[in-house]
This record gives sequence, structure tokens and C-alpha cells, in this order.
Amino acid sequence: MSTSLSEARLGEKERLCEKVFICGRSHFTGSMEIEYASGFPSSPVEPDNLSDSLFSGDEEQAGVDEIKAEINGNWAASSINEARINAKAKRRLRKNSSRDSGRGDSVSDNGEASRCGVTMPTSPKGKFLDRKSRSGKGRGLPKKGGAGGKGVWGTPGQVYDLEEVDIRDPNYDEDQENCVYETTVLPLDEKSFEKTVTPIVQEYFEHGDTNEVAEMLKDLNLGEMKCGLPVLAVSLALEGKASHREMTSKLLSALCGTVLSTSDVEMSFDKLLQELPELVLDTPRAPKLVGQFIARAVGDEILCKTYIDSYKGTVDCVHARAALDRATVLLSMKGRKRIDNVWGSGGGQQPVKNLIKEIDMLLKEYLLSGDVTEAERCLQELEVPHFHHELVYEAIVMVLEATGDATFKMVIDLLKSLWKSAIITMDQMKRGYDRIYCEIPDINLDVPHAYSVLERFVDECFQAGIISKQLRDLCPARGRKRFVSEGDGGRLKPESY
Repeated sequence: MSTSLSEARLGEKERLCEKVFICGRSHFTGSMEIEYASGFPSSPVEPDNLSDSLFSGDEEQAGVDEIKAEINGNWAASSINEARINAKAKRRLRKNSSRDSGRGDSVSDNGEASRCGVTMPTSPKGKFLDRKSRSGKGRGLPKKGGAGGKGVWGTPGQVYDLEEVDIRDPNYDEDQENCVYETTVLPLDEKSFEKTVTPIVQEYFEHGDTNEVAEMLKDLNLGEMKCGLPVLAVSLALEGKASHREMTSKLLSALCGTVLSTSDVEMSFDKLLQELPELVLDTPRAPKLVGQFIARAVGDEILCKTYIDSYKGTVDCVHARAALDRATVLLSMKGRKRIDNVWGSGGGQQPVKNLIKEIDMLLKEYLLSGDVTEAERCLQELEVPHFHHELVYEAIVMVLEATGDATFKMVIDLLKSLWKSAIITMDQMKRGYDRIYCEIPDINLDVPHAYSVLERFVDECFQAGIISKQLRDLCPARGRKRFVSEGDGGRLKPESY
């Protein structure tokens, strides 16, 4: 019985040794495959040697102990193989990470980047492409706050103190302390003068502020071109309206004594008389207008009274002689008011009361003379197209207040002529009639037959084509008074307008 038991134990030990030998050969072949797959050379290993040559002595001893433990029946053969593979992989990973730590990410056996916290060298955040300081000092701001370096003036907003002159400086000059630095403006030549002053005068025709023109001219260095300023202003006014000529006369009067002198004004008018043959080509009325400018300048006391007398017997130009004769005639008239109104009283800058007086005088002169053309010219010279409804209103009031039919026909002829020549627009005509329609009750208090006269006048204007049918229908009519039925007690029917 004991003999059979010992033989069983011996057979079991032989089977275990054979199993260990087979496991060692399989582990040897597996490790060889891993080494050749990873590209690392391996040293020859004896089949009967159970440890791998790549492992250290401790690992080999641990492997022998594991094998002995397996022989004793504690572990299975598969766990020994897995432990060997894991240990060798960890060792290879440590070796590769220490070798590639200076050149970026380490690559594992399967080609993937390892997650060890190191970026690729080609990345903009890489260690060698990053230009930040590694010393740990500062906040990454420019050196000295931008105030340092060659050719730098200093930090923004820095105020420097006045530099004191050093007496011991070899370049020191006593006169340097008393120097006064001023900005110099070069005088204008002829081309730059016209290019600069022309917009100033044209802008003045729009706003009419002489003080603004004086301030702008003071900033310029006119030099010898001062006498050219009145010449330029008058030549521009000759091509403009009567209101522009009035504004030019006021401008010359305002500039004399501040920007211009009396001698400059005299030289400018001398130059105008010399250039009259050229001005006549663009403005045929230039001699007459220049004469009026001379008369107005003498009246404003910017030209001396003996200026015209100095040219007697010395003028050969026909146009200059005509201009001087026109100035002499205007100055010989009695009354300062005629010279002040030499350009008329037109323009939108005139007070409304003055414009009403001018229109009233225009209508009265027309009723006396009957000249429609002269009335049209006088209305255009007023230069108030936005105020033409006043003429329509005043003309109809004159018709309502007149006793004969002469005024009735003359006003219709005047309105018809003004309507056909488009001097009075449809809007201005309508506004004039609307004003009459609104004020006819008050007018009727002074003129008893105002309603009937207005109805007849509106019908005649409609037949002449001056107003439209819609405007004619808006004309108010006054109903006749009549007694109502006897049952109402004999009361009168209220008036209807």
C-alpha cells in the first residue's frame, strides 16, 4: 500500500516537471515574438533557462519563485506568462519615456501618442517655440513699460520739464534765451489767392456774416494781394444777383479798416476800371454796375470824394468813362437814401414790412403806368419767390376796394402775365387766394359788396386760366336775406357765408 502511494506521488511530480518545461518553452517563444514585433533585438536564450535575458536578477529570481510556487500547485501557468509580459512592457515604457522626454511625445508600439503631458515640438505651444521667459520673473509686459530702448521718447503721456540752458555748454549762446518762436504763413500768390478766397466769398453769399469772413481772412497772409480782394468780390457779384451786389458792398465797408486800408480799396477800383473791357465780355452791364459800386463806396466813405475827380480828362477807355459817369450821376442826386438803395431792397434777408411796402409800391406804379414788363422786372429784383403770394393778396384787395372796372381788368392782365411767365407759381397763387377767402368776412365790413365782386373776379380768373376749378369752387358766397314763414314770428334768417 505504501509502495503504490509513493509511485503515485513520483508520477505526479514527473507530470508537473513536464508541464513546467512546456510552459517555459511557450513563454520563450512568446517573448521572442514580442521582441521581434517591437523592433528590439533579443539575445539567444537557452530552452532550459526559464528566465528572460532582458529581466534583471531580481525579476529572474521572482520568476523562479513563481515557477516554484506553480510547481507546488499555487498559481496557474497562464498567470506567470501574463506577469512576465506586463513587467517587460512597463520596463520598455520607462526606457522610451526617459529617452524621448527631450523631443516631445513618445510613441507607443501601436503608433499612438502617449498621454504623458508633453506637446509636440511642431505645436505653437511647444517648449522650443515658446518665447516666454522661463525665469518666472515679470508679467510678460514690454521692457520698462515701453519707455526703454533706443530711439524711444518715453512712456505715453509723459510730460517733460523745460530744459534749462547750461551755461557751461560749449554751444551756449546768450541770445538763445531771448528767442521767440512763431509760426510763419507764407504770402499767397495769384493762383493760390483765387483758389483760397473764392470759396470764402461764395460762402459769404449764403450766410451773409461779415465777421466770419474777416476772421478767415486774418488767418491768411494776403501780402500784396490785398488789393485783389475787392476785385475778386466785385467780379463774382457782377455774375450774381442784386442781393449779392448789396452784400458785396456791405462786405467791403466792413473789411475796410480791419483787413483792408483805404489805399487798398482805391487800388482795387483802379484795377477794376482797367479790367472793364474783359468784364464786359461776360457781363454786358459791367460799366453801369461798376459805377454803382464806386458810388456806393463813396457813400460808405471807403473811397474819398475826390476819387472820381482825379480821373477827369485822363480816361481813354469807353467802358471806364461810362462807369465814372454813372457814379457821378448817382452822387449828384440829393438824398443819401438813393445811394444806400442803389442795389434795391430785395433778398430774403430783408424785413417782411419792407417787402410789403415794396410790393405795394410796385402795384401802385403798375396801376398808374400799366407797364406789365416793368412790373415783372421789379418783382424779380425783389428776389423773394417765396413771398409772391403777398402780391396776389394785395392785388385782389385793390380790386375789391376799387370803384371802377379799370383796376379789375389791369389786375387780371397782370396775374395772367405773371402766371404764363411762371414768375408766380401755382402754390403761391393758391396761397394768395386762400388768404383772401379766409379774410373776406373782415374785408366785407369795410367793403359792403366784397362778396359779389370777389365771385365775379374769381370767375374771370378761372376763364382766363389763372386758377383751377377746384380753387374757384372754394370761393365763399354770401346768401341773401329773406323773411321766413309767418309762423316763425317774422324773424330774419341768419346770414350764411
